[in-house]
Amino acid sequence: MAGILSNLQRTVIVGFILAAIALGISAQAHGGLNVNIAFWSFIFRWLHIVSGVMWIGLLWYFNFVQIPNMPKIPAEQKPAVSKVIAPAALFWFRWAAMSTLITGLIVAHLQDYLADALLLGTVNGSALMIGIGMWLAIIMWFNVWFVIWPNQKKALGIVQVDADATAKAARTAMLFSRTNTMLSIPMLLCMAAQSHLA
Repeated sequence: MAGILSNLQRTVIVGFILAAIALGISAQAHGGLNVNIAFWSFIFRWLHIVSGVMWIGLLWYFNFVQIPNMPKIPAEQKPAVSKVIAPAALFWFRWAAMSTLITGLIVAHLQDYLADALLLGTVNGSALMIGIGMWLAIIMWFNVWFVIWPNQKKALGIVQVDADATAKAARTAMLFSRTNTMLSIPMLLCMAAQSHLA
């Protein structure tokens, strides 16, 4: 077991294998697996949730842990965060945002509410909450890819700029990250409302 858990890749692979086993047990208990639109909708919803946990988990890590604690770290130790931890976290952060958006749009398409949700339920009204959640998520995704990441590249020295531009980029990235943290709260409410309040 230590051989699995001491390696992240093996840990994740075994996690997916266990998920497949759980799905197989459930399918057997229900008389077999019916691979249809409902099945694919379920699979993409699960991938959407997995991606969303990674995205929002890292967003909250940055805002509840890293940003507030950076001033407490001695200057000589800060490169460990800014040169190693932050770039790795930002890689997973932005790709989790992309995966969350894509899988969410696929789920909405498979369940035939994509257009109604994007139009905020103006067709029949039942997609208002999920539509608000989708638009909040789209805004958050845009912030990640087109504001936070370009500014973080400057703030972390991946893109070389002068000291004033570095400070400005760090502040811009932080403010948009805080914006996404704020938007994540109503976004998660709207996503939960889709299946529990609709």
